[in-house]
Amino acid sequence: MTKIAITGGTGFVGTRLIELALYAGHQVRALTRRAQPARQGVTWIGGDLETPQALAELCAGADAVIHVAGVVNAPDRAGFAAGNIEGTRNMLDAAKHVGGRRFVHVSSLAAREPELSAYGWSKAQGDALVQASGLDWTIVRPPAIYGPGDLEMLELFKLANRGLALLPGNGRISLIEVSDLGHLLLALATTGTCPHILDPDDGRDGGWTHREFAHAIGAATGRRIVAINLPRPALLAGAWLDQLARGKGAKLTPDRVDYFFHPDWVSDPDRRPPSSLWVPRVETFAGLARTAAWYRERGLL
Repeated sequence: MTKIAITGGTGFVGTRLIELALYAGHQVRALTRRAQPARQGVTWIGGDLETPQALAELCAGADAVIHVAGVVNAPDRAGFAAGNIEGTRNMLDAAKHVGGRRFVHVSSLAAREPELSAYGWSKAQGDALVQASGLDWTIVRPPAIYGPGDLEMLELFKLANRGLALLPGNGRISLIEVSDLGHLLLALATTGTCPHILDPDDGRDGGWTHREFAHAIGAATGRRIVAINLPRPALLAGAWLDQLARGKGAKLTPDRVDYFFHPDWVSDPDRRPPSSLWVPRVETFAGLARTAAWYRERGLL
């Protein structure tokens, strides 16, 4: 049994990670901003990434830290910096303060193109802090994460359910299902003999074109898809409208438009995790179908 400290445990990835950790027999300490129902095997620590005392309590006695928490949407560069740079710095300080050694950091493929977006810049800066920490670290840079519980891709599924897909150019992406990512993070938490920066994916060489992915979502929803390539100005206009409608809560921002139009978000095959440690288990078409079913069960689709 391993004692694992987890940040982001109430989010999409963290929720699934805790379920998998408990199933594997691990003890979990998890950070939370809000009170959570009692759960056997989980010790909830109240606080956030700006609360040093809570972070020290979170890390105390843990055999490994899995730092999942981060900012994906922010209205400005400062918002990304606070969550992805300073939050990571605070977690590293807490881990070192209590004598922790194993540190698994969830980053993003966006970190390899830091000049492209404020999000990518902030993740790259966080990665640099981890690399300089002196801890026994592994950085995981997942591609697009999907699966039951995800709300980021819900709009794509809703469009597909109407027989439509709006594509940002002709780029390629890689994918990973949330349970596969969770299994990898747990494997890394219990080993110290792994390459330092890893790019996991679903095992599909060369990834998916946007059009292929759109048709895969169509298959998951049982719809034939009409895929339309949108020019950058159209998406920028959409970002402006989203910000007008939702203010700081806007999900489509100019920063994200630049990210979407980058042609290559395919995981580096040379950075795949060793097969002796982890291989993806979820076939993507099946995983997308289960995601669509999860949406439908909750009346979201």
